[in-house]
Amino acid sequence: QVQLVESGGGLVQPGGSLRLSCAASGRVFRIYTMGWYRQAPGKQRELVATVTSRDITNYSDSVKGRFTISKDNAKNTVYLQMNSLKPEDTAVYYCNARYIADYWGQGTQVTVSS
Repeated sequence: QVQLVESGGGLVQPGGSLRLSCAASGRVFRIYTMGWYRQAPGKQRELVATVTSRDITNYSDSVKGRFTISKDNAKNTVYLQMNSLKPEDTAVYYCNARYIADYWGQGTQVTVSS
């Protein structure tokens, strides 16, 4: 069983930055692909970024160049650095761990508004 706890969400003005953190139980980074997804009101959950056990990253086109996913294996934590935020980035952001099965955090709200 994997438990994921997100933090770092909040209200930010357009053009601002936030860093999300996801603390995971167990040595999940050794074999799991970690990722961030988001869900805006009335929309389906979508991929934001992932990082594999071999540190290969993948980003959605909508965030490429603005967001950076990283992880600290010693702390069992994955991060999402979000820069140049836009109102359309407003959503609940979920941390995900995937290896055969999917595990999800509870989500953290990110609101981009002036």
